[in-house]
Amino acid sequence: MSFDPISFLERAVETPSHEDVDAMRELLVDAIEDAGVEARVDDAGNTLASKAGTREGPHVVLNTHIDTVTPHVPPKRDGDVLRGRGSCDAKGPLATLLAAFVASEPTRGRLTLAVTPDEETESTGADALDLDADCYIVGEPTELDACTAARGRFQGTVTLSGVAAHAAEPESGVSAIQGAATALDALASFDEERGPDTHPSLGAPTLTATTIEGGGATNQIPADCAFVIDRRSVPPESADGFFAGLREHLRAAIPDDIGLAVKPQERTTPFLEAFDTPHDSDVVRALCGAGAGDPRPFGAATEASYFARDAPTVVFGPGYLADETGAVAHAEREYVDLDEVETGTRIVTDALVELLG
Repeated sequence: MSFDPISFLERAVETPSHEDVDAMRELLVDAIEDAGVEARVDDAGNTLASKAGTREGPHVVLNTHIDTVTPHVPPKRDGDVLRGRGSCDAKGPLATLLAAFVASEPTRGRLTLAVTPDEETESTGADALDLDADCYIVGEPTELDACTAARGRFQGTVTLSGVAAHAAEPESGVSAIQGAATALDALASFDEERGPDTHPSLGAPTLTATTIEGGGATNQIPADCAFVIDRRSVPPESADGFFAGLREHLRAAIPDDIGLAVKPQERTTPFLEAFDTPHDSDVVRALCGAGAGDPRPFGAATEASYFARDAPTVVFGPGYLADETGAVAHAEREYVDLDEVETGTRIVTDALVELLG
């Protein structure tokens, strides 16, 4: 059945989904059912639709998300460019995957479209999916390159505790800020002593302190100080392993009279961990054979992390995270080249013929 990805994309970008995805999900469900395929919404808010062939074969999942960051930016057509919130992250990739899904008629195996509602926040939708897939294509702005790896992202808070005292007699107290200074210095040696090896495509992990607060009065030795750390991980590091290692590393570095707590960010879902899909996986070969750009890492953390634990996963889609001018995704100037949306549709459609034809 004929499906126009550009027309769908224009309606999708016009539909706000930065605070509530109900209207956008309704638009998606209607588009799927107008194409003659049954759609359903599960308890986690995921939109699901499937097609099956008549012979045994792989289960291929097309995934992306319908939520966007704030604020809503209305669409504006500028020739072959569509501007507006979500145009590249990730309604452009959604239009590409949806058009390929509609166009595909598997002769073997199964094809599932699984669209999540909250990738930009807690990823409860992705965490709830249990699809038993053989491979995933995850829609994000990759400039139509086949992105086979991505760093993970962990966040936590390091809290130092001391003993308050009058600043005129600093020796009578224990400064938590001095303890924090030692702990901050120790971050620089963590990866050399305890971190994973440099990854061949993702490079080295990073560990950065991003915010700090402490003390209660300008004439008092501070009893408490805390800073937030941002970890961009590479395989095979896990969140549990990282936080346990960081706790041991900092405890060994700071004085015994300074209390220490290392607490991961509170989440209802797992952290997004790093992944790396082999370049000889069927899904990578199919996409590249259909015209996708050479395999490379993706520059941001995505829900692909959850799926890559189960099966080979590639991040793919039209659009830029950033261009020569600056940020595109999540920026006020967000846009997508409509030619890329159509080319991406052809690439995914041809790749699905290879995988399921």
